[in-house]
Amino acid sequence: MPLRQLILKIHSRCNLSCDYCYVYESIDQSWRGRPTTMAPATIEQIARRIDDHAHRHDLRDLQVVLHGGEPLLAGHDGVAAALSAIRGAFPATRFSMQTNGILLDERFLALFHEYGVRVGVSVDGGRAATDRHRRYANGRGSYDRIAAGIELLMRPEHAEIYGGLLCTIDIDNDPDEVLRGLLDFRPPRVDLLLPHGNWTNPPPHHDRPLAYGHWLIRVFDRWYDQRPEPTRVRMFESIIARLFGLPSQTEAFGGEQLGIVTVETDGAYEQSDALKTTAEGGPATGLSVTGHTFDDVLEHLAVAAPYRLSQQCRSCPVVNVCGGGLRAHRYAEETGFDNPSVYCQDLLALITHIGDRVRADLNNAAVLAQ
Repeated sequence: MPLRQLILKIHSRCNLSCDYCYVYESIDQSWRGRPTTMAPATIEQIARRIDDHAHRHDLRDLQVVLHGGEPLLAGHDGVAAALSAIRGAFPATRFSMQTNGILLDERFLALFHEYGVRVGVSVDGGRAATDRHRRYANGRGSYDRIAAGIELLMRPEHAEIYGGLLCTIDIDNDPDEVLRGLLDFRPPRVDLLLPHGNWTNPPPHHDRPLAYGHWLIRVFDRWYDQRPEPTRVRMFESIIARLFGLPSQTEAFGGEQLGIVTVETDGAYEQSDALKTTAEGGPATGLSVTGHTFDDVLEHLAVAAPYRLSQQCRSCPVVNVCGGGLRAHRYAEETGFDNPSVYCQDLLALITHIGDRVRADLNNAAVLAQ
């Protein structure tokens, strides 16, 4: 299978110090030994690899995600150079970016319009929810600066590059207030991210049965009842899609998502960042853009990191929907990934609830149509 999404870590540091960060606060600390910024020579090598891969596989398009750390710390010129090199190598590239939004300004937005970059901003709801974790190193909250960046994106002239919001779930935050705080920004899409944890390093409040499931059910019911325009929620839509046998929009549901590769600032190929929470070197492949093609790393991952479900998952009635959950959430030191998700019961409750509600609506519609 060819490459379909490339995640580029163009800057490996951040201007925030979020206490739940899976890059800086987890067991894998490989960021400490990497360059702060991706060098121009590394970007040029990536561009050559893209060009070679596109010709070899006759690619129609490719999604490239600028990531970090905080990618905007690479500066206007650094971001522009990366976009220019990659677009020059493969004109059909579709760009997106995940940022905390603090450094967004009109110069960046003009650049994103030029290259068609869809911008996603990380925020956890309103002020209280966001400032609970998303703080500067001195402990000061970041909500005001993040909100100012999102408000720039909300202007009508920037609608085509406003990609949406990413919210990391904290079940101590009221779910209704979190949804309300997110909807205030009128995002085209919301991504809800379960805190990265596993059986060896459990997520917060793992001792509270179904706490995440109940939290998500409340958010789903409010969203499903309101159908707020223009906001879609990728987690919920992916579950509904899988219930009807359609593809998921996210690697967190539906099973293996092939063709995704991360490139760190030093040019190293890695797997998903979420694996940084499993073990030191968890996402490492041992390969890099200097000596290996994208085909090399994709073939390596097919052999070294095959997607297998545990026996418990294979016998589960909703396995075709959740696909076992996110790979990183299945990890245990003694058994590797041969386990259900650490969120298994929460996912079962959420999927069952969504299925019941959607099927009831379809049945009611069928009755009314008779």
